Amino acid sequence: MKIKRFEDLKCWQKARELTRTIYAYVRREEFAKDFRLSGQITGASISIMNNISEGFDSGSNKEFARFLSYSRRSCSEVQNCLYIALDQGYISEDDFQKTYSDCEETRKTIYGMIRYLRSK
Repeated sequence: MKIKRFEDLKCWQKARELTRTIYAYVRREEFAKDFRLSGQITGASISIMNNISEGFDSGSNKEFARFLSYSRRSCSEVQNCLYIALDQGYISEDDFQKTYSDCEETRKTIYGMIRYLRSK
């Protein structure tokens, strides 16, 4: 199947799911009051999606891979923010473990796309 739109990319779909989860967390009353952390974690999750979509239309595999690398870094940023959210009691240990794992899956999918692009 030929991928014609960024929405067809598995890595973008996973990033979208992750962003939905993050937004569900920051809507919680205590988390929502922490403007700095809620802005940082939502910004990082948005960055994952944005860099995938922006890279998709960059015009070259090399440039696309570069944008995907930014997305991977944003996954790490989300994971770091999850630690802070856990330590502040904004999310449970179960929420942390599941979402941390979702970040890892998203990162692996992005890395798979990077490897594919570099092989072309």
